[in-house]
Amino acid sequence: MRLTTKGRFAVTAMLDLALRGGKSPVTLAGISERQDISLSYLEQLFSRLRRHALVESVRGPGGGYYLARPLAEVSVADIIRAVDEPIDATQCGGKENCLDEHRCLTHDLWTGLNAHIYDYLDNVTLATLVAKQDECKDKVLQDRRATKVTLAA
Repeated sequence: MRLTTKGRFAVTAMLDLALRGGKSPVTLAGISERQDISLSYLEQLFSRLRRHALVESVRGPGGGYYLARPLAEVSVADIIRAVDEPIDATQCGGKENCLDEHRCLTHDLWTGLNAHIYDYLDNVTLATLVAKQDECKDKVLQDRRATKVTLAA
């Protein structure tokens, strides 16, 4: 089981949008540059995100994207589902044909794991991720200040 670049890049791009969004739209070119994600790939991802009402677009000069919902209402699972990214620990994709067209002995184990993964991702919102980024920035600033005080002494 693994999350492919489609899901990872979609979550990364949405977090970038959440961190920079607000007063003016955020361009895909800006996200592409900051996150080192192909612009054409972002265009494909944002087309899907727009269809699932996670983002809104503004055309023309000064255009770009906004989040369509408040940060606390967009979960990581919403983003992954929007880009059609399957997270499945089963070998059969849930079809129960894991072992010679029959259900394998561990099918329920992997199905349960899938449910736990989605529950976890449903409870992680963009608001949660933004708050973690803010905590990291605060820690870096505190560390820099402590270093300056130590060097000055």
